Amino acid sequence: MAVKSNLTNMVLVLSLTCLVCSGLLGGAYALTKEPIEKAQAEKTKSAISQVLPHFETLEYEDDHHYYTAFDGDRVVGYAIESSAVGFGGNISLMVGITPDGVVYNTSVLSHSETPGLGAKCTTDTKFMDQWRGFDPSVKQLSVKKDGGDVDAITASTITSRAYTQAVANALLLFDELGLDEINDEKEEEDHE
Repeated sequence: MAVKSNLTNMVLVLSLTCLVCSGLLGGAYALTKEPIEKAQAEKTKSAISQVLPHFETLEYEDDHHYYTAFDGDRVVGYAIESSAVGFGGNISLMVGITPDGVVYNTSVLSHSETPGLGAKCTTDTKFMDQWRGFDPSVKQLSVKKDGGDVDAITASTITSRAYTQAVANALLLFDELGLDEINDEKEEEDHE
């Protein structure tokens, strides 16, 4: 004898299905949360080591998402998380800035750019190498097509502009927080 379909049975079956699916999703989340967080922390640590000179310790400033790197008591640089909207979505970078305001290096944390075009922001050595030692007080921080000193990735001007904007955002935060002034004050105290 088959169960007759009625509103009560449908609601009961749908509720039971939702409950089982919710339990499975919650269980999968609980199992994968820690390994995902650990992998993300390792990725961040690796990016910081790529964008800053040798350091011993790091301090994280949660409000503005940046790390201060120390070698003993001396600040060697800042690793600032920054992003901008590219062709395929957000491009997130880790930008290393020395205490004198020079970009030490950059590293891509994540992007959704087109493979073979904008995605070259992670593999094009000519594009990546130009950020090492980039001094915004000497060079214009915009792509050459816009009158600046940044060589764009071939056929990926939008991605190159977004990458440049993410670097500019990191430098803007560096200036807004007065991180260069903090270093000047610390140096003066050390000399006294």
